[in-house]
Amino acid sequence: MTDKTLDIYHDPKLQQPSLVIGFDGWMDGGNVSTGTIDYLRLKLEALPLGSIDPDGFYILNIPGPMEMAALFRPHVRFEDGLIKQYDYPANRFFVQTHYNLILFNGKEPNLDWERFAQAIITVCKRFGVRQILYVGSVAGLTPHSRGPRIMCTFVKPESEALAEKMGFHLSQYEGPASFVTHLSLRVAEQHIDVIGLVAEIPAYLQGYNPKCIEVMVRCVSSILELHLACEDLRALGEEYEKRVTELVSQQPELAQRVEQLEQNYDNEVFENEMEDLKSWLHSRGIRLD
Repeated sequence: MTDKTLDIYHDPKLQQPSLVIGFDGWMDGGNVSTGTIDYLRLKLEALPLGSIDPDGFYILNIPGPMEMAALFRPHVRFEDGLIKQYDYPANRFFVQTHYNLILFNGKEPNLDWERFAQAIITVCKRFGVRQILYVGSVAGLTPHSRGPRIMCTFVKPESEALAEKMGFHLSQYEGPASFVTHLSLRVAEQHIDVIGLVAEIPAYLQGYNPKCIEVMVRCVSSILELHLACEDLRALGEEYEKRVTELVSQQPELAQRVEQLEQNYDNEVFENEMEDLKSWLHSRGIRLD
């Protein structure tokens, strides 16, 4: 691209690398999307490769109540009157030449999806990317005591064989699209394969979910043959599950519902057969859409 949208810092030697992408925003429940990329970046010691300028891609404020405006405004933190943290949208590429891998961690754009997509496509063309893996998550009827189901999407029919081999569920979703869908269609025009992996995480939990992140990291590691050991994540996930189980046991009604979730999960009962439980969650402000 000829404008300032994309900045590439250097040209490492890569041979048809894979690109793994994650986005903060709509499909980052449990921090599965951004958390997976962050873990891979740190574990593999990936180095900065480039960035996409956030200018023009984000809505930073809207008129209305503070509760609504807060969803768009950058987060800031003060300590003793000093600005210590200001989270302006950032979109960064990282590279690990030993693993022939590029990572991208960014914020899903609100505006100008096409220009944002073209920036990513430019990176793909420049370094000869052969495939893109997207990692994300959605709130679902998954109990915290079980691993998240992984829903798979793709742009090439032959990718179904990989989904079957890995035990992924083929997505039957219909509804509002994410930026990744737009990107996938644009990238497919360049004959680059795109596979989306979306973890169905417990809808009744909020915040960082190391158990679901571990599952996603292992999926990516298996597909790309990274041979990563994730004992640190597993230990965090086990401790996380233990704490959640203790908290759930203190709320009898929730404990009963979680037990129902476990039974339905083990019997492979899916959302369209669980309207009663979905209604119960919705009545407590927990939505699955």
